[in-house]
Amino acid sequence: MILTPKETVSEYVKKGWWSDVTVNDLFQAACDKHPNEMALIDPLNRLSMDGVAPRSLTWNALRNLTDSVATALLELGLNKDDRILVQLPNTVDAVIIFLAASKLGLIISPIVMQYREHELRHAIHKIKPRAFITIKSFNGFNHADLGKTLATENEDLDLIVLSDDPEKTSLLETTADTARLSNYAANNPINAAEILTICWTSGTESQSKGVPRCHSHWVLNAEVIIDSLEMRESDVLLNPFPLVNIGSIGGLVLPWLMLQSKLVLHHPFDIGIFLQQIQDEGVTYTIAPPAVLGALLKQPDLLKKFNISSLRAIGSGSAPLSPWLIDSWKQSYNIEITNVFGSNEGSSLFSSPKSVPDTTERARYFPRLGAKDIYWEGRTAQVLKTKLVDLATGDDITEPGKTGELRLAGATMFSGYWESPELNRKAFDEAGYYKTGDLFQIAGDGNLSRYYSFVGRSKEIIVRGGVNISPAELDDLIVGHPKISEAATVGIDDSRLGEKVAVAIVPNAGETVELSDISDWLAEKGTAIFKRPEFIVTVPSLPRNAMNKVMRDTLRETVLSLL
Repeated sequence: MILTPKETVSEYVKKGWWSDVTVNDLFQAACDKHPNEMALIDPLNRLSMDGVAPRSLTWNALRNLTDSVATALLELGLNKDDRILVQLPNTVDAVIIFLAASKLGLIISPIVMQYREHELRHAIHKIKPRAFITIKSFNGFNHADLGKTLATENEDLDLIVLSDDPEKTSLLETTADTARLSNYAANNPINAAEILTICWTSGTESQSKGVPRCHSHWVLNAEVIIDSLEMRESDVLLNPFPLVNIGSIGGLVLPWLMLQSKLVLHHPFDIGIFLQQIQDEGVTYTIAPPAVLGALLKQPDLLKKFNISSLRAIGSGSAPLSPWLIDSWKQSYNIEITNVFGSNEGSSLFSSPKSVPDTTERARYFPRLGAKDIYWEGRTAQVLKTKLVDLATGDDITEPGKTGELRLAGATMFSGYWESPELNRKAFDEAGYYKTGDLFQIAGDGNLSRYYSFVGRSKEIIVRGGVNISPAELDDLIVGHPKISEAATVGIDDSRLGEKVAVAIVPNAGETVELSDISDWLAEKGTAIFKRPEFIVTVPSLPRNAMNKVMRDTLRETVLSLL
């Protein structure tokens, strides 16, 4: 299934930005070159997580397991372009299923472990998957039972629950059928422009949006990351996030395949285990949000317990970085921090030691990669175009001091949300640039004119622990409570998580609403725990504009004054 217009594919191929290389091609090349070298390491704590003993797999062992899973998926009747919904923790099983999907030409749609009935039903409705793959239970929640409910509601949906028997490590106990796989591949060739993944992102809309990305998107993404973050073939990569978004898949999994190196998995986040893995596996590169990096710097006694001298670089984003943070990691531990700005749609700006050696500038600015008349070396600047647009006038901004929306186009950017024509008409401008909803300025005059300075988000999403939460989605759910007349949610700054969710409610006459009422209501609706408000205020009415839309900036001020 190819969603990118044919003329665009031809343009990218002609320019050398896209090729005929698929994700499976990268995987097979690594297996052929390094069959007996270590490739993939399970989380140390996997046995306590899902009942399966942790595994360390060579490239050859990983290929054999991937072929076994691919055979099992074929036996279930899955074929090219079929969608599979996957809800798994960050284990070797998740990587194997991702690789098996890339081999068969399936479209894999991974979702976070916290999603419940509400979010899963929406995903199933949008992409109409043939299979739902999950585990029996995780963090006290029975995912198998939820899967059975969903499969009962959708007769075309096959439920696959991975075994929790510590002696079983593959998707299904199926022997790889090499002849069948070869015959299938011959009859079902994969075009690199065909869709491989549909990840999910929240915005101002009331429901999550599916973001399709093809093999060429992911292969080019790996080239961009390796170049921008100066990754090396000898790197040992530590991935602390499940394979659900571009940060994990694009930031670590695809570079791992292209570098043919070693990937260490971690989940759920535990700082002690995280540091232990860095020490034990000789990790050289990982990613971590600013809140984690800052908290670690304030615990030097903890850091002294582990030898992290192998670690040379960390990618960080999802919230503003401080010069203090970048300076401290460099001066105290000789670890460089790269400031990363990205999204599932393909947005990619990098402020690295190579491009921005000054740590203060690196914390505050991003190179204007792909901007008109601004030259930067590197793969990103070749394949990405960026500009700032004045939202009031629609004019391009070419001088400092004016705030505008960052817009992007190019070969790393997605072609549009999954089966959402109305959204897509709003998401792109007339020139084909994606409207990020993020506000920037040109940083200054002289040399600073080569940089963007982040101002804030024009979209109203709440970013809690690096995960996007749609306030519109929560509003729609909460207002259905029988005690409530009106409700609206906003993000409240939090030093640890970035933001927390607060809700302002207008109760029905004579009613009193507590935070527990909201939490219980959202739990009944099957809403993910991380979306549930942590603060509640009661107001006589919600501030609205002439179009009857809630003015969230004004509401946020009201909420803060009442907390």
